[in-house]
Amino acid sequence: MKLYYKQGACSLSPHIVANELGLDVEFIKVDLKDHTTAQGQNFYKVNPHGYIPALELDNGDMLTEGIVIVQYLADLKPEKDLAPANGTFARYKLQEMLAFLSTEIHKGFIPLFYAPSASGYIEIALPKLEQRYAWINAHLADKPYLMGDKFSVADTYLFAVTGWGKAPWLKSYEDTAIHFDHLQHLQAWYARVKSREAVQKSILEEGLDLY
Repeated sequence: MKLYYKQGACSLSPHIVANELGLDVEFIKVDLKDHTTAQGQNFYKVNPHGYIPALELDNGDMLTEGIVIVQYLADLKPEKDLAPANGTFARYKLQEMLAFLSTEIHKGFIPLFYAPSASGYIEIALPKLEQRYAWINAHLADKPYLMGDKFSVADTYLFAVTGWGKAPWLKSYEDTAIHFDHLQHLQAWYARVKSREAVQKSILEEGLDLY
């Protein structure tokens, strides 16, 4: 399989999942400024939408949505327990969390990436994103991971996008306006996830700094 990624982007999530599972995946870096891969391939021929992540299967089939990709990968090795079994209520709760992270957290960052052009909209978008993170912080008050006692694909997604914010305890990969300094439960969770071997391996494979 081939996973197309951009350094420090949301594609870090399936990158971590692939390493957690020990899957044989080729990681292909994409430059989203000119939409070419490290090998010079036109990325629009891989994903017509032009965004990452994209997962190309051995048979040539393609998946292009992160929250689907991580579940597909997890289901390849169900014994690793990165996602509950399909059809169970626990799986629907995981999908609920992934949808929340996609629509309320991930998309909440978009105006912050384009702060100059977004102008006054930042005053609306930033407080909403701060509220969502406050909820996550409270959610983590009595559990080590998003879904409870077990590390899951949801944690990889939150880890990837949280790296776009700022805090003394966080290695930020983007210059956005949101700060997490006061979110103590988020901080403890972040340190817990970052200590995982597969997470550190993925960060280094993307050419990013651990600290």
